[in-house]
Amino acid sequence: MSAEVSSLADLSGDLAGTYRRTASSGAAVDPAIVDADLAALARDGYVILPDLLSGAQLDEIREAVAPLLNLHGRNGFEGRLTQRIYSVLNKTAACDVIADHPRVLALLDRMFLPNYLLSMLQVINILPGEQAQMLHTDDGFYPLPRPRAALGAATIWAIDDFTADNGATDVVPGSHRWGDQLPGAAARKPVVMSAGSCVFFPGTLWHGGGANRTQHPRLAVTAQYCEPWLRPQEAFTLSMTKDTVRRVSEDIRRMLGYSIHPPFIGQVDGMHPKRLL
Repeated sequence: MSAEVSSLADLSGDLAGTYRRTASSGAAVDPAIVDADLAALARDGYVILPDLLSGAQLDEIREAVAPLLNLHGRNGFEGRLTQRIYSVLNKTAACDVIADHPRVLALLDRMFLPNYLLSMLQVINILPGEQAQMLHTDDGFYPLPRPRAALGAATIWAIDDFTADNGATDVVPGSHRWGDQLPGAAARKPVVMSAGSCVFFPGTLWHGGGANRTQHPRLAVTAQYCEPWLRPQEAFTLSMTKDTVRRVSEDIRRMLGYSIHPPFIGQVDGMHPKRLL
């Protein structure tokens, strides 16, 4: 080790400084709004962010994803009567506005270390007759004991209205603070919200898709995020084409893994991954 380097912290500006991190679009959100959202999140374990998408944006998403909804879930967790679209960014640009929405990034900027990652972006369409999904936590696959701070966070966006009967996401309020306690079915509370709204919650909250007891499908998009030192659910650096990565916003590009968590997590052949572009 050279004399001028006494710890890994001394290297933090090397690769990470090659392409300076710019502030996310969340920096433009009124801090008072972010404070209120975080207070609700700490109290209840979730917060509803109402009416973030316009009618035109909703129509664009519906039109873009409709031709892609051709497969049903492969197991009980995915839902036998649920349609899912993976690798969404490669297939349509219509959902970009969900992945990097400023109101969401403002919360993530406060919760996680810089250069946090997109862990998953997925379209979920719950068809009539689908049963309630098993309750689960989104960062439960990271083998660290609870109670603990969240390692990830999720948003579920209502492209159709979410009602108590059509498969609205169920949450268990306050369960983000639990240790090893498991929820009972009676603890489920549906997140009722209008199309264009989203519910944001930490990865420690127990939740699950609701049963669809209506005659109409319920369309949603979920974007999930994680700390920059964790492995995301989707291997975006493998699945995203370079054309897609060049197309998306700088916020999304960074969250896809074209960034460095200091001093050198995410490097490619000893260099910053943006050199690949």
